[in-house]
This record gives sequence, structure tokens and C-alpha cells, in this order.
Amino acid sequence: MKRVEVLVVGGGIGGLAAAYTQARAGRGVRLLERAEEFGEVGAGLQLGPNATRVLAGWGLLDEVVETGVLPGRLVFRDAVSAEELTHLDLGPEFQRRYHGPYVVAHRSDLHRILLRACEREGVDLVKGVSVERVETVGPGARVFCVDGSVHEGDVVLGADGLQSRLRAKIVTDAPVESGFVAHRGTFPAGGVDINPDEVVAWLGPDCHLVQYPLRQGEMLNQVAVFRGPGDLDAAFERCCDQVRGALSHLWRDRHWNMLDRAPATSWVDGRLALVGDAAHPMLQYLAQGACQALEDAQVLAEQSVKHAGSWDDALAAYQEIRVPRTARVQATARVWGDIWHVDGLGRTLRNELMRTRDLADHRYTDWLYGL
Repeated sequence: MKRVEVLVVGGGIGGLAAAYTQARAGRGVRLLERAEEFGEVGAGLQLGPNATRVLAGWGLLDEVVETGVLPGRLVFRDAVSAEELTHLDLGPEFQRRYHGPYVVAHRSDLHRILLRACEREGVDLVKGVSVERVETVGPGARVFCVDGSVHEGDVVLGADGLQSRLRAKIVTDAPVESGFVAHRGTFPAGGVDINPDEVVAWLGPDCHLVQYPLRQGEMLNQVAVFRGPGDLDAAFERCCDQVRGALSHLWRDRHWNMLDRAPATSWVDGRLALVGDAAHPMLQYLAQGACQALEDAQVLAEQSVKHAGSWDDALAAYQEIRVPRTARVQATARVWGDIWHVDGLGRTLRNELMRTRDLADHRYTDWLYGL
């Protein structure tokens, strides 16, 4: 096939974002997706202002907001007592401080918006192609596919997710099991008693439940996480009525193991660079997986323009900027997960610290959401 400037492997949110920003910068881009159709699992995601600022700069934020919800508060509750422990006001002051709103959206809606943006920018979207390996050859790279096809480009961006095949060319590691599993569920609003203006995290012993509205409040998204293996209902048996009553709305025919990887010091090998979960898979406790993938795409686009004519310099700068940032998010997400799931004395201390938190203290959010 015809050589292009940028080859992207993987058509999830990270891959589409990378493809869109490179095409928006005027480059010829081809994206290779393994599945026969483009799409995402129908569950929700949270987009902090570090991500919505990026979407605004791409001209896509209004469309995301139209399909999502702008919650007023992020609330932490004890899952056993139902007590509110602390909250983060997401209103006008928050938005002024971080130059962007907090948005909750259906994952498939964000995916569709990015897919259409790629189509508008002329990205060559190729479906049903499974990539076997990448070879970097001087000032370029070749992508070899299972069907025998070969694609050539100046640079390859590996966006093939947590189970990335391309990562093995750069980092010798494996996904790490956290010991927790998740059940998700989205359903029409009204079946569960929840404030439609809030994102609520119920923190329990070895378990938690997150709830928030989607699609202008017409739907509710839930994620229940517990230490597995085990029965979902048994894992939440100590929790309050509101939490236990919400479990009936979760999908029972599937679950997701909660995995991440240790931070890597290198994402680049020659003309191959990793983005999104292929580079920095993280646990969900900071709600930053998609957000960090969008940041990757933005920084890589900026550096490729700044170092126009030298992909080697652009990739080196991208790695230098992004590795420390994402490593901190990965590490903090692990710690945050431990804090959420404590019991006994640990739970007592956590609750006291959260109850007495100064709501005007931004130390836990400035580093994550700030400019």
C-alpha cells in the first residue's frame, strides 16, 4: 500500500486521538484497527479539565458536552454508613481555576466523535487488520500484518491498548493483576436513587461503587469493583441499602479484571512510539485513562510540529515530557485504590481525614488538573 507519514495501530480513543491530531497538523495518516467495525464498550468515562481543555483546543468539546453531563459535584461517601466524607465542587470556580469543565460521557459517544473527526481530516481508516509486528528501518518503519499486508510510514504510533503487542519491542514486562474485578452497567435513569448532578464514589472495605449520569441525565452509569474472585453481592453485603440496591442494575454476564503495568522509562524504539494504554496503562481510581491518552496525542502533535523534519527529535521530546507525568498518575492511582478499600482502623483514619479536609485545599487536584 501507499506509504504514509504516520501509521497508527489501534482504533480506540487513544489511537483515534493520535490519528486526528497528526492529520490536523497536515500529515497523511493511516489507522489500522483489528476489529471489523470501529466501536467501544458501552460504559461511561470521566473527563477532567486536563482532558476537556485538550478537546476544546481541538474544537470537539462542545460536541462532547452535548452528548454528556456537566456534574456539579464529585462526592465521596462511606459505602457502609452512607455518610458523605468530602466533595469537590465542579462548578464555575473549579472551571475557572482549571480552564475547563469536568464532563462525564458515554465512552462510545467520545469514540464516535473522534472517529468522525478523523474522517473529516481524511485519515485512512482500515478495519479488520491484525498487526503482527513493526520493524523500524532507518528514517521510517514497516508494519507487518497477519494477512500478509505491509504498511510503510515515517513513524508508527502504537495505540494497541493494555495488552499491546508492540510494547514488547520496547519494554519487557506484563500486565499486573490488582486482585480486583469490575462489573459495569448503563441503564435508563430513574431506577436508582441518585442525585443527577453528582458523580458519587462509595468507598467500602475491599469494594467500591461509582455512579454518575450520562447523556444529559437520561442514563445512569455504574461501576462496582471488589476484590476477587468472589460473588458480587457477597462482596457488598456490609454496605448500605443504597449501594446494595444498585447492584441489580449491573451487567452480570461479564466482568473486567483490573490491570495495569509498572511505569516504563521508554516508549520509543526508532520510529515506533507508544501512546495511551500501550504506553501507560493505569488503574481507574483517578479516572485518567482516556484523559492521559488525549494528553499524549496533544503533546505528540505539538512536538512533531515544533521539531518538523525530525521525527527522532519529536519522539524524544514527547517521551521526555510525558513519561514523568503519566508515571505519577499510574503510581498515584495505585495508592488511591488502597485508600478507597481500607477497613478497620484504616477506614476510621481515612474517613476522619476526608471529613476534616479543607474544601478550599487544592493540593490533590492542582497537579492533576492544572496547567
